[in-house]
Amino acid sequence: MRLSNLTTLIYITSEDRYLFIKKTRKGDFNYAKYLGIGGHFETGESPEDCVLRELYEESGLKMSDIEDFSYRGLVTFVNDICEPEYMHVFTASLKAADTPLKPCDEGELIWVPKDRVSDLPIWEGDKKMFELLDAGNIGFFTLKLTYSGEVLTDAKTNIY
Repeated sequence: MRLSNLTTLIYITSEDRYLFIKKTRKGDFNYAKYLGIGGHFETGESPEDCVLRELYEESGLKMSDIEDFSYRGLVTFVNDICEPEYMHVFTASLKAADTPLKPCDEGELIWVPKDRVSDLPIWEGDKKMFELLDAGNIGFFTLKLTYSGEVLTDAKTNIY
């Protein structure tokens, strides 16, 4: 059973690039946006179980293909047009830059240079999340993002 408001995201790096999925399914809430790989929890999954399953399902990558796997934070996504979502955020790096990716039925997998992320069609709050992810060893963070439709109205950060 899929748990609708518990999700995971993982941002994989390789050679100063992030791996994104450009959502291409019509009707998807995130249609045409760039996101990390991830998805909804299934009953009984831990955050690690969920993110590693989603990573394999969407890209073909396994734990043996990555290193520096780290649970970085929890993002609370509040929007007046949908239920709140609680996103467990992970990062990792690809061991070998030439590791092949399988096609994804949810969108197109694209490597994006880190310095171009803010130019992408992403949620405005994701830019705040990337500031935290790129800040180095800051510890675990929580980030509460509040939206009215697609407009970010509030962002609160805590670092532990």
